[in-house]
Amino acid sequence: MDVADLPLSAEFVAHFQSRGVEELYPTQAAAVDAGVCDGERVVAAIPTASGKTLIAQLAMLTSDGPALYVVPLRALASEKFEEFDALPDVSVGMATGDFDATDEDLAAHDVVVATSEKVDSAIRNGAEWVEALSCVVVDEIHLLDAEGRGPTLEVTIAKLRRLAPDVQLVGLSATVGNARAIADWLDAELVASDWRPVDLKTGVYADGAMRFADGEVRRVPAGEAGAVRALASDVVEGEDGQCLVFVNSRRGAQDLASTLVDEFYATPADVAEDLQSVARTATGVELARCVAHGVAFHHAGLANEQRRVVERAFRDRDLKVIVATPTLAAGVNVPARRVVVRDHERWNGSEMEPLSVLEVHQMFGRAGRPHLDPYGEAVVVAEDHEADAVRDRYVDAEPEPVRSKLRSERALRTHVLASVASGFADSREAILELLDETFYAHQRRAGIDRDGAGGGEAAGDEVDGGLDDVVDDVLTYLDAVGMLARDGQVVRATPLGDLVSRVYVDPVTGASVVEALERAAALEHVSALTVLELVCATRDMPTVYVRDDEAGQVSDAAMGRRDELARDVMEFDGDYQSWLDALKTALMLEDVADGAGIETVSEEYGVEPGDVRRSVERGEWLLTATESLTEHVDADLSRVAAVIRETRDELVAADV
Repeated sequence: MDVADLPLSAEFVAHFQSRGVEELYPTQAAAVDAGVCDGERVVAAIPTASGKTLIAQLAMLTSDGPALYVVPLRALASEKFEEFDALPDVSVGMATGDFDATDEDLAAHDVVVATSEKVDSAIRNGAEWVEALSCVVVDEIHLLDAEGRGPTLEVTIAKLRRLAPDVQLVGLSATVGNARAIADWLDAELVASDWRPVDLKTGVYADGAMRFADGEVRRVPAGEAGAVRALASDVVEGEDGQCLVFVNSRRGAQDLASTLVDEFYATPADVAEDLQSVARTATGVELARCVAHGVAFHHAGLANEQRRVVERAFRDRDLKVIVATPTLAAGVNVPARRVVVRDHERWNGSEMEPLSVLEVHQMFGRAGRPHLDPYGEAVVVAEDHEADAVRDRYVDAEPEPVRSKLRSERALRTHVLASVASGFADSREAILELLDETFYAHQRRAGIDRDGAGGGEAAGDEVDGGLDDVVDDVLTYLDAVGMLARDGQVVRATPLGDLVSRVYVDPVTGASVVEALERAAALEHVSALTVLELVCATRDMPTVYVRDDEAGQVSDAAMGRRDELARDVMEFDGDYQSWLDALKTALMLEDVADGAGIETVSEEYGVEPGDVRRSVERGEWLLTATESLTEHVDADLSRVAAVIRETRDELVAADV
């Protein structure tokens, strides 16, 4: 099937042809046959680099109205925005920021790129542009399985279907064990295929050889240099290819990259200079040094600009090797001839646990660059004695089925409150009716069990029981903290509950902030630390870990400045270690607000620039939410509100 045969205007056909797209991939042709250009709902469960983005573009460009492209990550939003913005005469908007805004100006765009959290927030705040949508594309829809964003994604999709019943839904998924279940939930046609534009060989590296699933054995002796160095050198020097190496930690990525710098050719000077110009910390300097030798590391601790330079240089073939944490496999387009998974376990906070099959297969999918490589290779590095077990788990196995994570109080608290506050439900029965439209409820009705029995498509056991009892517990909690009021079966949001929903914080955060504000009102000395500790001690704020050698220093700071803290340090009730983490985060943000440079903050607190930036952004949002919540405290909070505004403005202006 040729692009010229599609129901596209001549300018779009010319656009795709100018980028080398003349004939559709089989996966794309199958999506067209399934009706993606005719407004039909489609789920495409196909490998990485098999044409998912063009499928999305076909749906959006042939829809009868505005389209929404939902992504899981901000970094992916930026990448897709740039790609769609290149389409001729298509207006593209992006929404990833303020959670308490409706962003009505987005209604003027043909395509909006947004995270699922931003779409959820827009619905809570009554954004009218959402109801006008004609097409919604959900990228990485298999992340319904994710603990954090999975419940938000499925509840948001359920609400979108109510707001726009005739909307075309297109789900883009990795190859998962129960893609049919996702398609059935969306009333969509399933396009499932293992086809790739570049052949992929997968296997295990052990005992000095790559042993692929097709039986091929290729010796690559490790010698004293080690497995990764041997595998990278083999493909870079022997085949003029590139190599992606996945490890399980940031430190591991940096350390390994630093050991590889004497192995490869230099990159063009301007690439290293670009990184040197934004290198404001020791990590940035080391990254620039590595890149000058053709190697880079990549993880979430880097600044956005550093990650963009590395990704662009690799796509342009100016870099030979990237050593990355698994975040690079989550949607960002950075393919290579060879992928090496060095670590197939990671620390979960208490013990090492194996990576999921799906996650490793996502890494495998980065192997093979269309139009550049004759094939791609992906191997998991294993000890000699575990090679067979690793092959069975990751090479020969099918990915796990997607399982909803909605059945938990933490997930349901915010969505029950939001559903009532935004008018989707006004009774317990109506709440359960809405939740009955989620993927969780669909799985339960279909009898899909938690172990994926029967290939993950059908089994006799229920998923995990109904949601009735969890909803009852959530309603009791929200009533107790004054966010919902119940009159028999009727449920309504209080002014406090309505506000907590709109500013997009966890109800537990909202309740704890109100309590802390009441204590802060009685303080004689209200400072930036007062309000920063208040927001950093909430569930919505990721905190900076206090090392053993720092605990005494942070505790001394708590005692020395106890008159500024809303929490009584001398009568502490709770997890003291977690609170020290929150206090350290607050102290770090206070230094940022006072004008400390990123290099000073990073060195002083042992925090990478990307983490500092994310902490600042989260602090800005929570301070804005906290200022709104001051209206619901029966105390004079004018001093506190003024400090909140001043501190937030200082964070906004900070050069980080």
